[in-house]
Amino acid sequence: MSSWTLPQPMKRALELAEASAAAGEVPVGAVITRGGEVIAEAHNAPRERHDPTAHAEVLAIRRAAEALGQERLTDCELWVTLEPCAMCAGAIVHARIGKLYYGANDPKGGAVEHGARVFEQEQCLHKPEVYAGIGEAKAAELLREFFRERR
Repeated sequence: MSSWTLPQPMKRALELAEASAAAGEVPVGAVITRGGEVIAEAHNAPRERHDPTAHAEVLAIRRAAEALGQERLTDCELWVTLEPCAMCAGAIVHARIGKLYYGANDPKGGAVEHGARVFEQEQCLHKPEVYAGIGEAKAAELLREFFRERR
């Protein structure tokens, strides 16, 4: 086992993902930091809010923008437990998030390294630095357990 420990923002995102699962939502958690300080956090809530756009990333971006009083989050980092979908990747682009850290890959719905590969498109106006696989094992296990219980 590596002596490397999980960064605190990803630990928190995983806690939020667990809360999401406990609420019957797909277990995804997101944390936005700036200068090492947590600015906003959220977990998936589309069922709770009756809102298909209430993904963890979108909710966290909304909260961070409101907290900072600005729509551009260029000096912020987004930590999320699952590879963002096309909608969330688009929100990341529009918010101008500086860095994206994510846990588990999502070959079916992801749009960063899979599917649409939003940040690689010529039309993409902003490309964050992307770091994948942070907390991947725990994030993937939460998802497997969640869906196993529902089958």
